[in-house]
Amino acid sequence: MESEDVINQEDDVYKTLLESTNAIPWKINWETKAFEYIGPQIEQLLGWSQDSWVSAQDWIDRIHMDERDQTAQYCINLCEKGTDHEADYRALTADGRYVWVRDVVHVIRKNDVTTELVGFMFDISERKALEEELQRANKKLEALSYLDGLTGVPNRRLYDQTLASEWARALRSGSSLSLIVIDIDHFKDYNDQCGHIQGDECLRQVAEALQSVAVRSTDFFARYGGEEFVLLLPDTAREAARDIAERCRRCILELALPHPASSTGPLLTISAGVASLEPQPGDDSTELFSTADRMLYQAKRNGRNRFACSWPIKTTDGETNQAAG
Repeated sequence: MESEDVINQEDDVYKTLLESTNAIPWKINWETKAFEYIGPQIEQLLGWSQDSWVSAQDWIDRIHMDERDQTAQYCINLCEKGTDHEADYRALTADGRYVWVRDVVHVIRKNDVTTELVGFMFDISERKALEEELQRANKKLEALSYLDGLTGVPNRRLYDQTLASEWARALRSGSSLSLIVIDIDHFKDYNDQCGHIQGDECLRQVAEALQSVAVRSTDFFARYGGEEFVLLLPDTAREAARDIAERCRRCILELALPHPASSTGPLLTISAGVASLEPQPGDDSTELFSTADRMLYQAKRNGRNRFACSWPIKTTDGETNQAAG
């Protein structure tokens, strides 16, 4: 009798210790799926009374719908195998809110058969809030890594990724893919004459103007580097790409930015190279840029403030591979 009293006293001490912690202890009979115990802290955390936790189904019903089936099946499978585990999920509170919790589960087995589950439930809502804040910050940093710091338009890194995806899509669909490579004429002279601060402002204005030409949601405009920009045009045939190149040229002239050091004229101008193709198996996506870039330098050799295309353009004088403003 005295030994039983000692055991009961020890059990009471152990129970008191468990119920004085932030961790919420619980115990389930695996055969009946009934709660044999859950700590009183559960009411403070979730608002549900101790006696409302009757069966494992009560636990399942109080898991957020988005995690319910996956969490329940995950825990059931591991319990049947006798594997200790833990699970994070949003638990429903009595007043209809949700709190992030972590269940740490210890599986008790006899003769290789699961008989009981004992574990602890922890409030991890503060930790989850910090994780979500960190994820938002990381996404923001990732987004910034795809933008040009000076002009705010996409950078070459995002261009490379977009070209790869659009190339693959055009290859599957058999559609045209066009590219315009744009360069500000005599920009080094502009910087030398006007200063780098004014040069940076010039780049911002040019980027904003050129970006306005990319009117479709699939059009992609980016700063390639220095004073060079690219405009990627999915599902765009040659004639349409040529027209867009001319709109780019004209929109910069309409800015009417003085260029006192230009030998082309009194205003800031651009030159552009245009390439268009239907990707075929075995083709290299870099060839699209290489072709447009060659056309850009041809436009510059032909006098600047113009664009050149990688295909002949019919004019009143016959055929030529370049167009002037």
